[in-house]
Amino acid sequence: MTTPTADLWHHYGRTRHATDRAVPDRFSWSWSQDSGPGAAVLGDITGRRVADLGAGAARHAAHLAVHHRPAHVVAVDASPAQHAMSSGLYGHLTSRLRLVHCDVTRHLHAAPGIYDVLYSVFGAVDFTEPRELLPAAASALRPGGRLAFSTLAHHLGGAPAHPAVQHTEIGARTPDGEMAGMRRWVLQEQVWAKLLDEAGFTRISAQTLPGKTGPRAADALLVTAFRTDRSAA
Repeated sequence: MTTPTADLWHHYGRTRHATDRAVPDRFSWSWSQDSGPGAAVLGDITGRRVADLGAGAARHAAHLAVHHRPAHVVAVDASPAQHAMSSGLYGHLTSRLRLVHCDVTRHLHAAPGIYDVLYSVFGAVDFTEPRELLPAAASALRPGGRLAFSTLAHHLGGAPAHPAVQHTEIGARTPDGEMAGMRRWVLQEQVWAKLLDEAGFTRISAQTLPGKTGPRAADALLVTAFRTDRSAA
C-alpha cells in the first residue's frame, strides 16, 4: 500500500526528459503522439487564456506558448516530479507560460470564469473523478469557453471502455519503486457526453483517433465541448 501523498508520476517521462529538451514543433492528441489533428482543435487561441489540465512535463503547453499567440498558457499538474521536470525544461518561457504545481480541481475552483480554453491530453481528465473535475472545468471557463480532451477509447490491451462512470485500477510506482495503484477513467463516448451535459457543457462532439498496432497501442477518443453560454438564454 502507498500513502495518499506518494507521487505516482515520479518515474514517468524521465528518459525523454534527459534526451529531449526541445519545445515540440507540433501538437498531437493521439496516443502515439505522432498523428491526428493538431492545435486547431482548440480554435483560434490568439489572445486567449488557456490551461493544460494535468500538463506533465508541459510539452503541449510549451508548444502553444511558442508557436501560437495566446494571452498566456497555464500548465497545471499535481505531481512534484512532473512540475520539477516542466520547470527544468521550460522555466525560461515564464513570459508566455506559467507552470503551476497544484491539484487541478482545486486550481479550477479558484479560477471562476478565468479561462477561454481548457484542454487535457491523456492528463487530468483521465485520472480525476469526472463528476468532480468536469463541473470545476465548467466553472473555470467563461460562458462559451471550450474544453477539449483526448482520452483512451478502450483499455490498453483491448478491453472495452466502461459503459458507466467506473474507474479502473492501474499499476504505478512510488518514488522508491514500490508498486502501487492509481485510478484511471476509461469511459464510452456516451458516458462522457452525459457527464459533460450534466456539468454544464453543450455542443459536445467526439471522434476516434485510430492507434497503431502493438501490445500498448490504443485508439484515442478526442472530445470537445463548450460551456453553456448563459448570456444567450
